[in-house]
Amino acid sequence: MIQVWGMTDVGLCRKENQDAYAFLEHPVTGHTICVVCDGMGGPAGGKMASRIAVDTFLAELEKVLTKGMTPQQLREASSYAVSLANKAIREAAKDTEEYANMGTTLVSAVTYPDGVAVINVGDSRAYHISQAGITRITKDHSLVESMVERGDITAEEARRHPNRNLITRALGPDALVECDGYLCELHVGEYLLLCTDGLIDTVTDQEMLFEVLHGDSPDTCLDRLLAISKSRGAPDNVTAVLMKNA
Repeated sequence: MIQVWGMTDVGLCRKENQDAYAFLEHPVTGHTICVVCDGMGGPAGGKMASRIAVDTFLAELEKVLTKGMTPQQLREASSYAVSLANKAIREAAKDTEEYANMGTTLVSAVTYPDGVAVINVGDSRAYHISQAGITRITKDHSLVESMVERGDITAEEARRHPNRNLITRALGPDALVECDGYLCELHVGEYLLLCTDGLIDTVTDQEMLFEVLHGDSPDTCLDRLLAISKSRGAPDNVTAVLMKNA
């Protein structure tokens, strides 16, 4: 059985929440689908892009999922749904000038027995959390991630870098969107956390690990993580989805 909790908050500095998330259980196959997006491109555009991405991704993935799909097929189906979400954002951007530069990140997860198929575009992340520790599944498509890979800066320096929010991939800007896919084991008692950079930039991995495993209850875990973010200024919108294989 998969349990899911979600949270989104405008934070303490932004006027509008441009993040979006959703989750559902597929009515036929029983797969749990979760998606988190972080919009960008002006006051109206960011909110519109993330909402279109979430809604289109879920709708298109729900259409193509069938019983008995392999983990690899689930990953490919997720990638297909991302491409259609990208197309929908670009179609909407053509009609209204204020939406011209809109885009969004996306990170998603689709369950299969004892595992999840994860897709990401941009710098929203997926973490696997268990008694063994916390492991980041996804790789950021960002300027600072490239700098870390080259050895120019450390991962800790990347957290504070002035250009940490510059992403190199997103849904919206280009006709073809390239996403990365991963397969991750998720056994009974283990968690998957999907989140935007508003959480990542203000809460450490170890704090996420502690609150998920050792906090009062999974039901209130995301509220506690949000409280930590707000105690540090929460300069961006903060969104997260927590999944547990129960």
